[in-house]
Amino acid sequence: MAQMDLELKKAFTEMQINKLETTKKISMIDMKCDMVKTGKQKYSLTEKSTSNLTDDTKVYMSVGRMFLLTDLDSMRNELKAKQDKCDKAIELLEKKKEFLQKSLKDQEDGLRELVQQRKEADVPAK
Repeated sequence: MAQMDLELKKAFTEMQINKLETTKKISMIDMKCDMVKTGKQKYSLTEKSTSNLTDDTKVYMSVGRMFLLTDLDSMRNELKAKQDKCDKAIELLEKKKEFLQKSLKDQEDGLRELVQQRKEADVPAK
């Protein structure tokens, strides 16, 4: 009986530690996802604000700490590419989040099953 209690206690402790770590990871993923969404929105707003410019308008694109003169089409293409990159990053982060949530739920289900087995094993013994 004491052996079972120690085993259950160990399983609960491991699950609590894993749940805390997984919760931290999920919150970090949420923060990263929010940052990527903000970046995507910035690129989208920049693209919208340049949509009414004529082709002969001078535009500058930031590269590091400097600005380069570029044509409007290449700037728009660059903005589209950045938006696509943001979409892929958001999709990847969402998949990671779903995987973490699923693994946490699987672990909780396994612990519940273990507790249920212990209860069933204790009932016939009495």
